[in-house]
Amino acid sequence: MTTETLRSLRAHMTSAKLAAYIIPTDDAHQSEYIAECDKRRQFISGFTGSAGTAVVTGDKALLWTDGRYHLQAVAELDHNWTLMKAGLPGTPTIEEWLAIELTTEDHVGIDSLLVSTELFERYNKALLKECIALVAMTENLIDKVWEDRPPRPLAVVFTHPLEYSGKKWTDKVQEVRVAMEKAEAIAVVVTALDEVAWLLNLRGSDIAYNPVFFAYVIVSSHDVRLFIDQSKLDQSCRDHLMVGKAGGVKLYGYDEVVASVTDLANQNKPNKIWISNKSSQRFSQAVSKDQCITKLTPIALMKAIKNDTEVSGMRSAHIRDAVAVCEYFAWLEREVPKGHVTEVSGAHQLELYRKEQDNFVSLSFATISSTGPNGAVIHYRPTVETDRALCAEELYLCDSGGQYRDGTTDITRVLHFGTPSAYQRECLTRVLKGHIALCTAVFPDKTAGNRLDSFARSSLWEGGLDYLHGTGHGVGSFLNVHEGPQGVGIRSSPEPLQAGMFISDEPGYYEDGQFGARIENVVLIKPTETKHGPKGKTFLTMEPVTLVPIQQKMIMFELLNEKEIQWLNDYHNLCLDIVGPLLEQQGRKEALRWLRHETQLIG
Repeated sequence: MTTETLRSLRAHMTSAKLAAYIIPTDDAHQSEYIAECDKRRQFISGFTGSAGTAVVTGDKALLWTDGRYHLQAVAELDHNWTLMKAGLPGTPTIEEWLAIELTTEDHVGIDSLLVSTELFERYNKALLKECIALVAMTENLIDKVWEDRPPRPLAVVFTHPLEYSGKKWTDKVQEVRVAMEKAEAIAVVVTALDEVAWLLNLRGSDIAYNPVFFAYVIVSSHDVRLFIDQSKLDQSCRDHLMVGKAGGVKLYGYDEVVASVTDLANQNKPNKIWISNKSSQRFSQAVSKDQCITKLTPIALMKAIKNDTEVSGMRSAHIRDAVAVCEYFAWLEREVPKGHVTEVSGAHQLELYRKEQDNFVSLSFATISSTGPNGAVIHYRPTVETDRALCAEELYLCDSGGQYRDGTTDITRVLHFGTPSAYQRECLTRVLKGHIALCTAVFPDKTAGNRLDSFARSSLWEGGLDYLHGTGHGVGSFLNVHEGPQGVGIRSSPEPLQAGMFISDEPGYYEDGQFGARIENVVLIKPTETKHGPKGKTFLTMEPVTLVPIQQKMIMFELLNEKEIQWLNDYHNLCLDIVGPLLEQQGRKEALRWLRHETQLIG
């Protein structure tokens, strides 16, 4: 129950003269997935989803979250909380609700370290119209009431060698400096954890499933400063960073970064400093507006467009990952009829199979192992309390992935171990048609991802169906499984898609209380030839690198056209030709038989 924690929080709000307090999910780096010590919104609300914002007033407590988490939030929030279903018609935004609920001259507090400049300015603009003040606070009120808050992780950082990164960190820094010069910036402040890790060819384990570590970087024309708890750096990392040598990285304490940015700005007026508007408002406050460049850092795009080594590594990681997933699905076909496999035990078995593959480090997120009605909870995570047995009467949805030294994977498949209904097959087939439509789309170079979303939804729309999540997210190279700025979805960033990016292709459909149906592959965006393409104009398409077949009993073949059937046959042949030999080499005979069965030609 959250009654007592809310009472304590409201006492601190009263002392601070706040009419409302906003609790974001974000940490100081605006990470999607966060460490245990940063789960403040979860602590105050009880909601464990990875996205959402809480707002507490003197007599109300509300949680906004998107369609992926509506069912989960209903199950997890207690009677003190009201769920605000973000994205649905009739649901006001946070700033709209506050403008209606509060009165003139009220104050709304938010920790300025935990909110991006972009979002802070959006809130502030709306509230100022009603003469309501948004207070950028330097203390966190949740921390005052969270008595047993876990400490910040101190795991040792490790190097990401050239055989996986494909480019020296010193070369990456030079590319950043070229971009700085074009933008007329004297420095770039790097706050996103995956950008820090990618730039310096380092990896860590401070956040579960994400090989990142708590640190900031400032790149200037003459030095590179790393702000980190220095106990995290062993001698091999210091040697890698050339600490103490000409051109090497200079080390500072983790908490010194804001003061350093402030000094840098004050000592170099009127020269500009590059701080992404996705970064913390605390940094923007340290630099005057006319001195700040607020667009995405150059590292965001450099990281998103994989080099040849990273592309090769991603392909290899997905082949080995496919071996593990095929073995798991073959095991399920054998064990589910015995009646002892549950969502939790199944997820554990899949992890064991992944651990048997070379270069495996960890899962890339908590496995979504969900059967029957749990499959309709889009980001469901099985627990002891919710664990459900797999059976021959229900659809099983499995969304999972792995972190390997050479790449990151993410795959969703739906299986039925008995006889699926015609309606279930139609829903999954419409999802498949959307999946194929997006994967085979041909589009001009640098097309915004949100322009492609309807390709994946069209067949579902024709059947009066839809889904409440994005269609595709970027995928890192042994980095975050959800990587920006690229993506596909109605609300996706309008950043252009370019060759060398990896994104997911994952339309779905969810019948509340019944089942979930989603198909997800990671795909590589690459150039393609067109019949009448003008000279100098590049067109792009997508190539699947996930190589696990789609269960044929779930497909209503009469709904597929000739091109879709050809795509499915070609894809299944690819799975068999590439994954089959490795299964045979590793002696996984049962999984190989399953793969051969599921890749039989159709049509």
